[in-house]
Parts: sequence; C-alpha cells; structure tokens
Amino acid sequence: MQPAQNSTPPAPAPQASPAPAPQAPPALRLFGTADDSIVDGPGLRYAVFVQGCTHACPGCHNPESQPACGGFVIETEALLARIAANKLTRAVTLSGGEPFDQCAGCLALARALKAQGYNLWIYSGYLFEQLCAGKPDPLAAQLLRTCDVLVDGPYIEALNSYDLTWKGSSNQRVIDLPKSFAHNTLVLWEHHEDFPQKPQSW
Repeated sequence: MQPAQNSTPPAPAPQASPAPAPQAPPALRLFGTADDSIVDGPGLRYAVFVQGCTHACPGCHNPESQPACGGFVIETEALLARIAANKLTRAVTLSGGEPFDQCAGCLALARALKAQGYNLWIYSGYLFEQLCAGKPDPLAAQLLRTCDVLVDGPYIEALNSYDLTWKGSSNQRVIDLPKSFAHNTLVLWEHHEDFPQKPQSW
C-alpha cells in the first residue's frame, strides 16, 4: 500500500520587493530671495531667505521672517532653476530666518549647489560649536560641511556697528568652514580681493 501523498501545493517562491521610488528633496519655506545681493557676502550673490526663526533677536533686520507659518513654500528643484537662471553669479547665501531650522531642505539645496560649483555662505543665530554638536538638528554638521563660510551667533543690537563686514553685530564670527574642519579648530575667514571668481561661461 502506497503512502498518502501530500496534496498541499508548495508555497510560491518569495518575490523581491520593488525598489522604493526615489524621494523628492524636501521643499523649503521661504521669506524671499534676492538675485543681486551685495550685502550677504562678497561679490554679487543670490540670497535665499528662509522663513521661520526662534531666536527672535531684538532689532532683527527681517522680523517678518520669524513666524514659522509665514512666507511661501517652494520645491527644491524650482528654487535651483531660479538660481541657475541668474547667469551673473556663481555664489549663493542662505540666510533668514534661520536656515538650520530647515536643515533637511537646506542640506538638499546646498548639496545640489555645490555639485554645480557654487560658492556657498550660510548665516545662523546658532554658534558654530552648537551646530557641530547637532543643535538644532542632527543634520546641522552635514550642512556646515557642505558650505564654504558660516556667519554665526545671534544678532545683538547693542553690538551693532556699520563698520563691520558681512555681519551685523561684533559678537558674530565669519568662519572659514573647510579650513576649520581640516584643522579641527575654528578658523576665521579672510577676505580675498579676487573672490568670488568671475562667472563661468555657458
């Protein structure tokens, strides 16, 4: 007598899960932009002012940029297209508002700009040391390493002077980020007459 055969069909072989679709870069909430700034770093620059800042410094130059719910939302690719349309400059400044309160979006933008050869400055009310330690966002150190210069520290109205260059109050520092990370110590940026370079030809 033959043994009874198992009538249960074999389980189907597991199928590979489809690769996840690439995620779009985070959108940014902006206060505004300026495509011909000469006050947010050396040379002619494209300035990006993010919306939202919790520092609330008395005497802030852009108090309307402080509320997190203000401004307008723009996709990273659309902002990159606006910047690329300006053929007069290869230099961008991220200011605000507080760029490091939108770390993910600013990091995506900064990486795309650096990949295209832009010089990149960033302003923050946080200190360099705080940002390196991951405040207010774990991505803060990565954003720092993507930029060329950081102007750090809160604006202090009592320390304001119109004799200062690229900063509003004397407590703030203009920091050379590549040199600071290379030497593992804070290195102040030094002005160069030949900076920034002339726009590349298209």
